[in-house]
Amino acid sequence: MAKELENKVAIVTGGGQGIGRGIVMKLLARGMRVVIADKDDDAAAEAADELGENAPDRVFGIQTDVSDEGSVRDMVAETFATYGQIDLLVNNAGHGTKEPIPVEELTLEDWNRVLGTNLTGTFLCSKHAVPHLRKQRGAIVNIASTRALQSEVDTEAYAASKGGIVAITHALAISLGPDVRVNCISPGWIVVDEWQKRSERKAPQLRPQDHAQHPAGRVGHPEDIAEMVAYLGSARAGFITGQNFVIDGGMTKKMMYAGEG
Repeated sequence: MAKELENKVAIVTGGGQGIGRGIVMKLLARGMRVVIADKDDDAAAEAADELGENAPDRVFGIQTDVSDEGSVRDMVAETFATYGQIDLLVNNAGHGTKEPIPVEELTLEDWNRVLGTNLTGTFLCSKHAVPHLRKQRGAIVNIASTRALQSEVDTEAYAASKGGIVAITHALAISLGPDVRVNCISPGWIVVDEWQKRSERKAPQLRPQDHAQHPAGRVGHPEDIAEMVAYLGSARAGFITGQNFVIDGGMTKKMMYAGEG
């Protein structure tokens, strides 16, 4: 099991920080060669240096704006030129607005910025990686969110983008099968404070009630998502495609009332 991903090649968008960084670490531990495609050039380079300390030839960072087709095209081309194949694409890059914005105040610019990274980025990276993935009978794993299934107030752009990722997952799975399997993960509350670049890294501040509102008894960690990515990218998941896996410690299944949690 440990060797089935060995020497295969993965692209992880948004891999410099947060959940993406955890995914990169897991895939490297499984023997893969990994390209960290991140808009934050410093985060990408720093993650490559830290996570690839013992195997610098198996990881590199490249500045990539996933909402820009030229940037995506160049990133995919450099990946193939360096490693000669692409076996797994992890569409993880994403963001929301800095603060919740009421829909009547949400600008088209903010809407397009969120959709451009989260949803259009997933489309563009898939589009340009697919010819290489077909040759390898590879896989795509998209990172959506439980916000595709439920919402907080004033988060329309983020919810729409993540719902779109769930939908494009099954669309791609039907279009690309059987050559390429495509699945999706919808994380819940994942604590990433310690998974940022050094200048922004900090210890998480969590209360007992934060853990208690999860039936699993704790909040999530990047490793929880990364483990599923590694599985879905492997031959062990060969009969799984078009699916959305909610990894949230059971939180979206728990009925909540005012004052609870």
